[in-house]
Amino acid sequence: MKHIDIAEIFKNSSLINTTVTVCGWIRTARDSKNMAFLEINDGTSLKHLQVVIDKASEINVANLKSGCSVKVEGILVPAAVNTGSVEINATQITLLGDCPGDYPLQKKKSTLEFLRTLPELRLRTNTFNAVFRVRSVVSSAIHNFFQSRNFVYINTPLITGSDCEGAGEMFRVTTNGYDHPYHSEEEYYANDFFGKKAGLSVSGQLEGEVAAMAMGKIYTFGPTFRAENSNTPRHLAEFWHVEPEVAFAELPDVIELAEDMVKYIVNTVFEKCPTELDFFERFFEKGLKEKLKNVAESKFEVLEYTRAIEILKSADVDFKYPVEWGCDLQTEHERYITEQVFKKPVFVTNYPKAIKSFYMKQNADGKTVAATDLLVPGVGEIIGGSEREANMDKLLKAMEDKGMSIDAYQDYLALRKYGTAPHGGFGLGLERIVMYITGMSNIRDVILYPRTVGNLR
Repeated sequence: MKHIDIAEIFKNSSLINTTVTVCGWIRTARDSKNMAFLEINDGTSLKHLQVVIDKASEINVANLKSGCSVKVEGILVPAAVNTGSVEINATQITLLGDCPGDYPLQKKKSTLEFLRTLPELRLRTNTFNAVFRVRSVVSSAIHNFFQSRNFVYINTPLITGSDCEGAGEMFRVTTNGYDHPYHSEEEYYANDFFGKKAGLSVSGQLEGEVAAMAMGKIYTFGPTFRAENSNTPRHLAEFWHVEPEVAFAELPDVIELAEDMVKYIVNTVFEKCPTELDFFERFFEKGLKEKLKNVAESKFEVLEYTRAIEILKSADVDFKYPVEWGCDLQTEHERYITEQVFKKPVFVTNYPKAIKSFYMKQNADGKTVAATDLLVPGVGEIIGGSEREANMDKLLKAMEDKGMSIDAYQDYLALRKYGTAPHGGFGLGLERIVMYITGMSNIRDVILYPRTVGNLR
């Protein structure tokens, strides 16, 4: 039906004193002796639009309750109380969708935990209206950043026969029923749809490298899946992953690209979501805008892993997880480095090869790899990347050391045979950067339907 977005109503002053039609859901309904008032929202604006109803008119206000969807026709006028805003003097209201009295989103404030039980309704709240508006802008900024720099957008497969991370934390894809009487794993997979073991992709990187070795600069952006039994505020079993891959790039090039991308995203959100940032600063993270401004304006620190360990070991802090060279940095370590020591984002580089993936370029010391993680205050790691190992012999040795099946990676290995070249890239979890930008503390609150251990709706 023909109507005007509420966002346009607030922006377009030429509509004042004209007849307009809007649609939306009733957020609040108030009644007085002679007048009734509705606040409606159609999702295009964080701000609600007030509708004023003269009870002497023929408009029936009895069924206009919170949660109902309506079409409103009336005269747009300057707001009587809220100076600088507008409201509609209604001439006709059509009830599009009724709502019963047990509508769970009433005036009282609901907790985020409660709202997670209502994924079908929680986006109607101010919080999730703002979250998903920012998520949309962040996603658009990512595409714009890469498209403006001659990157090619590549769609990598979601069903794969290889485990990019080599950690075995994959969801299995099968058409076999639970009651088939197979006598061995080999027989089971031989009779499956693909005739071999298949799973949901944990990363598009390996296929992305294939594309980069022909197209030069590519990026992937899509869902990935990890069957990691981590029931924490920072982990999901299904999340959205951004993965650029660049031919003829070494580790410093990867770091520069990652820093430029993060700053571009933050600046875009500042430009397009000022109202949402004000909302998050007020209700979720005091000092949020100053934190983001610091990201946009600071030169990120680059810190060797070995030096990071030295800093942590000398810190006068009782860490829950002990710190020794060779350990994987935990969130508490990452946050100490970014929040207490440098007070800005930090790239930690050259990790021990034993704790990193098989595909990372081995450094000349034989102990470390040319890897980097970007750590940010308040969250910890949001980006992981590396220069990739281009030497066939070293790559094969790394795979053998980790007990990986060479046969499953023949396409990937062939890149080292036919015109190998230095190349690198990184992965950014979309949900983690949305958490960082909005100040939301739980990753379940920045994705429409969170997939976590024991939770599937």
